[in-house]
Amino acid sequence: MKIIDAHNHPDWHGHDLNKFIANMDQYGIEKTWLLSWECPANEYHAGTPTVVPGPILGTTTGPIPFSRCISYMERAPERFILGYAPDPRDEQACRKLIAAHDIYGAKICGELKCRIMYNNPDCLRLLRTAGELKMPVTMHFGYDYQLTYEDRRREWFGGTIRTLEDILQSCPETDFLGHAPGFWIHISDDDLYLHPEYPSSTVPVKKDGEIAKLLRKYPNLYCDLSAGSGLNALKRDPEYAVEFLNEFQDRILYARDCFHNQHQEFINSLGLSEAVLEKIYSGNAEKLLNK
Repeated sequence: MKIIDAHNHPDWHGHDLNKFIANMDQYGIEKTWLLSWECPANEYHAGTPTVVPGPILGTTTGPIPFSRCISYMERAPERFILGYAPDPRDEQACRKLIAAHDIYGAKICGELKCRIMYNNPDCLRLLRTAGELKMPVTMHFGYDYQLTYEDRRREWFGGTIRTLEDILQSCPETDFLGHAPGFWIHISDDDLYLHPEYPSSTVPVKKDGEIAKLLRKYPNLYCDLSAGSGLNALKRDPEYAVEFLNEFQDRILYARDCFHNQHQEFINSLGLSEAVLEKIYSGNAEKLLNK
């Protein structure tokens, strides 16, 4: 079965190109969506420079420069699909996205991960440009209602689930992939998003959460299963995970944002049909890029 990892980064967590490709081969991954990350240094966690190339290279664009994505793509074009998301606050952001698409062949607008509200006018302008270019947008959401003035280094990105709905309404021609704790916390219809700690995999899901409601209402929303947040959302309630993946089989993309194989191991344990697995592992990713 063809497998596409729809979310990963160059030089991420100590993986250079050779180590990255060896990891893909180990887990049967044919291609990876290779995403950049642009934002100012004061917007990401103090520990992040230990796992990203930007601070080491001395770049000013952010933790994962687009130049590193291009470098991987040029050396192994058969293994990677190029992604790029400029910081929407850059007055040249839309032009940069168009250039990345037209000159370098970028196919995904991602990863959008900035300490701003994604429904502000500058960001909506960029998101609509991505839609015109037929580039799906991978968005990282994270928020914490327990912030105090001492917690300035606590991360928040993008806004809330209501921000996401506003974006889906405002940009109907653009496809979006929800990702990260601020998105996946809403697989459950409860108030755990109001608490500072992400729920463990032992906390059952109360259906139907906001994600399911938005998927039923907006055809331009997709789900990025990557990272601990995506995996944990499924593992909280394996029975509901089967129900969720079956209902939204056309809108779920396998993705990692890491280099272990726990996502595949869990998905393969659920007894899903071959047809559903094919969509999750590669079919939906290919469908988005072939629109």
